[in-house]
Amino acid sequence: MKNIIYKMKQLSLLILLIVLTTTSYSQTSSKTENIKKLLELTGAKKLGVQVAQTLVNSFKESGTTAPDDFWNEFLKEMDSDTLIKMTVPIYEKYYSDKEIMQLIDFYKSEIGKKVVQVTPMIMQESMQLGKIWGKDIAEKLQSRLREKGYLKQM
Repeated sequence: MKNIIYKMKQLSLLILLIVLTTTSYSQTSSKTENIKKLLELTGAKKLGVQVAQTLVNSFKESGTTAPDDFWNEFLKEMDSDTLIKMTVPIYEKYYSDKEIMQLIDFYKSEIGKKVVQVTPMIMQESMQLGKIWGKDIAEKLQSRLREKGYLKQM
């Protein structure tokens, strides 16, 4: 009799464990899907493509002799779905499902839609300014290093 009761307890614990695991998985799966929806609403996919395009343009301007076919082929390889898959765990780490839902509601609102609309332009302009700013810093640094005698004349 003790053996039967022990086995029933084990079976009950096993069933409970399976139920908890399944419930936990479905919540995580649901949260993952909500994060993907959020990333879709925020235009993360388009933004990833734009960042890749900006980087390619930057390389093109750096004096390379690669033809346009090379750059077009390279851009085709940029898979924004991979970026999304890599991003989901970060959102899972920092946001609860409830918070993800609140963000989804925000990005469905008028101001949220505007944020999505203007963010690529803000990023592009900011990257251009960052490039100019970085060049200025590098020139000032080289000048100061030469002034102090820390940099050999070329």
